[in-house]
Amino acid sequence: MTLTLAPRLETNRLILRSPVKADADAVIAFLMDEVRSDGFGGFDNRPDAWRWFALNVGHWHWHGYGYFIIEDKASGKPAGIAGIWNPEGWPEPEVGWVVFDGFEGKGIAYEAALRVRQWAYEDLGFTTLTSNIVPGNTRSIRLAERMGATYERTYDNPNMGEDMLYRHPGPEALA
Repeated sequence: MTLTLAPRLETNRLILRSPVKADADAVIAFLMDEVRSDGFGGFDNRPDAWRWFALNVGHWHWHGYGYFIIEDKASGKPAGIAGIWNPEGWPEPEVGWVVFDGFEGKGIAYEAALRVRQWAYEDLGFTTLTSNIVPGNTRSIRLAERMGATYERTYDNPNMGEDMLYRHPGPEALA
C-alpha cells in the first residue's frame, strides 16, 4: 500500500514512486550511515531516522510533493530518494536527491533529479527551483551544475547550518 498520493514517474532505468512501509529499512539505513548521509542530515539512532521517513510521508500530504523512492527497474530495489522538499524554515522548494549504497556512480541521481524537476515544472506549475547543498559536497555541486543550476548565495539552513543555494534554470530556459 502506498503511503502518499505521489504519482508514478518513469525514466529509462528508474521508477519514481510513493514510499511504502517496506522502503523504511532502506531509507533508515541510509539516514543512519554517518558517512553516506553526510550533507543530507542523518541520524545516530533508528527512532529519529524513522521519524524522518514519516516526516516525508507527511510532507507529501501537506504540500502535495516530497521525496519519491527511486526504484531501480533492473533489480526492483530502492536505489535512493529524489523529490521536491520544502519543510518549515526552508527558503523555497528545492530539488533534492540521494542514492543508496551500491547505486552510486551510475547516473541515477542525475536521471531521477531531471525527471523530478520536469514533473515540478510541467505538472505542479513551479517556475523556479533550487538545490541546497552543504559546502564541500562536491558530488552534489557537480550534479546541480550539470543540471544547469548556478550558485546564488549561502544561507543559514535551520537543520543543516551553512548551506549553498543553487538556482535551477526555469522551465522557459529548458524548453
